[in-house]
Amino acid sequence: MALEINFDGLIGPTHNYAGLSFGNVASQQHQDQVSYPRKAALQGLEKMKSVAAMGAPQFFLPPIDRPNFKLLNELGFCGNETEIIRDCAAANPTLLASAYSAACMWTANAGTVTPSIDSGDGKFHFTPANLSRTFHRSFDHAAMRKVMTGIFDGEKFQIHDALPAAYALSDEGAANHTRLCKSHGEPGLHLFVYGFDPFDRSKSMPQKYPARQSSLASESIARRHRVNDYLLIQQTPRAIDAGVFHNDVISVGNENVLLMHEFSFVDQQRVVESIQDFFRDKDCEFFPVVFGEAELPIEDAVGSYFFNSQIVTRPDGKMSLICPQEVSETESAARCAESLVAGPSPIDEVKYFDLRQSMNNGGGPACLRLRVAVTEPEFDSINTAFQLTESRAEQIGNWISSHYRETLTKADLADANLAAESSNAMQELAKLLRC
Repeated sequence: MALEINFDGLIGPTHNYAGLSFGNVASQQHQDQVSYPRKAALQGLEKMKSVAAMGAPQFFLPPIDRPNFKLLNELGFCGNETEIIRDCAAANPTLLASAYSAACMWTANAGTVTPSIDSGDGKFHFTPANLSRTFHRSFDHAAMRKVMTGIFDGEKFQIHDALPAAYALSDEGAANHTRLCKSHGEPGLHLFVYGFDPFDRSKSMPQKYPARQSSLASESIARRHRVNDYLLIQQTPRAIDAGVFHNDVISVGNENVLLMHEFSFVDQQRVVESIQDFFRDKDCEFFPVVFGEAELPIEDAVGSYFFNSQIVTRPDGKMSLICPQEVSETESAARCAESLVAGPSPIDEVKYFDLRQSMNNGGGPACLRLRVAVTEPEFDSINTAFQLTESRAEQIGNWISSHYRETLTKADLADANLAAESSNAMQELAKLLRC
């Protein structure tokens, strides 16, 4: 028997809108606006609590300590922390915002997971994403590897280093990866979705925004993890140019359900047929649901983050679709959500959550979580300090309320007190997790 755990990232105390992610429409639209770190973190916590209440195991990942003083030191800023922040703010405010980035909250980018049941060597594998296409995220992988090693410790788990930070190996993690299966405890088919092939210039490329995931990175992780069954799929350039910077903004899957836009994949019919062949061999019905441009314009899909919804299998075998509030506010997306409940797939309910603070930076329910399938013996060896029990949720809620600012502006990043507050918050969280 196996369990699927949802690992959500705790939204950190330096959550801000610096507009650092080119190609992420929401990030660019909300650049330099006032953010609300306390509200953001509590919104994310509320979603975690609701998923746990559905009967799905819910864990969390702590924020990475910010600002990144090690990076600023390496870039020539020296002196005490107050001097470093002052000098960087004067020299390059965007660099300072990058050092303060709280983007590790989107754990779909934490890395790629292969459950032991899908691996040729019978081990659980995790590779942190190098995130080399975005400067502000390209330094997260070392800290993420350290966190994951502390959670998944033992010979059952193989925690790898990130792929080398080269353009040809650009890797954005599980945001471009989906595992389909008869059930979480059955062998799965892994969909690795890429935006560009660094060695084949004949393939079409987006013209407006950069493709972030390389085919070589996806292939390399599949080989490294000894994945038994997988498909390598190209995302359509049209989708990327519409603001689909990750595949989880244009498709979402869970077990034997896959929701897609008609512009999700290159040669999409072939992709669907290959998945159907997999499920046919497993003697399992597959539910592919394709929404056409006429019923869900791609601009509405991106604006509402309909496909960045989270599908959760409940203990009764039915599925819940966890949507951002924006889906209910977008007529076409709301109709599509309602049609799923009325349709033949196992999805029988839709729940809407206010995640506006995360959404303003381009992260919906699926961005905030990393899906991890483990066997029961593996589950028993996971560090339970990171499990969201009722008491732990109360502790974290109190911690957020005590240590997070209500508002944060671009100018506030130059305040050395913010760095001290963030450091103190992380020290207190570390103490809490040792309890």
